[in-house]
Amino acid sequence: MWVDAGWFVIGLAALVLGAEVMVRGGAEVAARLGISPIVIGLTVVSIGTSLPELAVGVVAAQEGSGALAVGNIAGTNVVNLLLILGLSALILPLAMATRTLRFELPVMAGAAVLMLVLSLDGELSRVDGIILVGCAIAYTVAVVRMTRRESRVVAGEYTETYAPTEVATTTRPTWVHVLMMVAGIAVVVVGADWLVDGAVGMARGFGVSDALIGLTVVAIGTSAPELVTTVVSTVRGNRDIAVGNLLGSSIYNILLILGLTCVVAGDGLLLPASLVRIDIPIMVAVALACVPIFVTGRRVSRGEGGAMVAIYLAYLTFLLVTQS
Repeated sequence: MWVDAGWFVIGLAALVLGAEVMVRGGAEVAARLGISPIVIGLTVVSIGTSLPELAVGVVAAQEGSGALAVGNIAGTNVVNLLLILGLSALILPLAMATRTLRFELPVMAGAAVLMLVLSLDGELSRVDGIILVGCAIAYTVAVVRMTRRESRVVAGEYTETYAPTEVATTTRPTWVHVLMMVAGIAVVVVGADWLVDGAVGMARGFGVSDALIGLTVVAIGTSAPELVTTVVSTVRGNRDIAVGNLLGSSIYNILLILGLTCVVAGDGLLLPASLVRIDIPIMVAVALACVPIFVTGRRVSRGEGGAMVAIYLAYLTFLLVTQS
């Protein structure tokens, strides 16, 4: 048991470190290729912070633990939308940009509903994965097009955060940042293998399901990059970045990360009944509940943030009581 917990912690640390290195290297390379900071923030960073979920999903699927892979996606999105967003609003009330309300918010809710619809038969097949990846590509294209019409204020926030630093530009050649990307991905892949092995061993030791481990400890752990990115952006006052990256990561978790996981798992991902009937519908309910919260007053207040954190803690308690 303690050995499994040790491998889980080591794997989690490797995931967080690898994702951070990959995001930094990828953002710098993208900037040198002439990609604007706002596109980097909404695509490269959002995908990069979801890299731990992808690595865990692929490894879990290959090891026959589809429940852990899907549970991780569902659990991570609940963590993103309730815990991380709620904590950020407690730090500083989050104002909603018009683009967020008109684009990211409905896309996030739609992606959650699509995941539920595809999972109703108790399986996510390779065809389902191709559908999800196709939607991820369409979303990315739409994001790139919409950034051209973004306000100067929002674009300025992304430039401040993701524009290449003068030191990096003058002292580090491009190949160093490419190497950072490759090394970051390699560390994430190795860390995912350790984390999945540890998580499965812990589940067996505690006598609980892989899905429960994926919904709780794995989901919270792999959300660490999103937590760091969102809290730092909030503290700096870049609230558009905080919300945009969090919603973008939640969208990519379902469309790209889960989609690729299904494609890699040739025989599809078999889902336990509890995931289909309880956990995925809860994720959908959380995504849909964000619509009135965001639209009302176009902000998430401290009170609403506190309520979201409290709801997440209640959800966590519910999982532990009913599925242990």
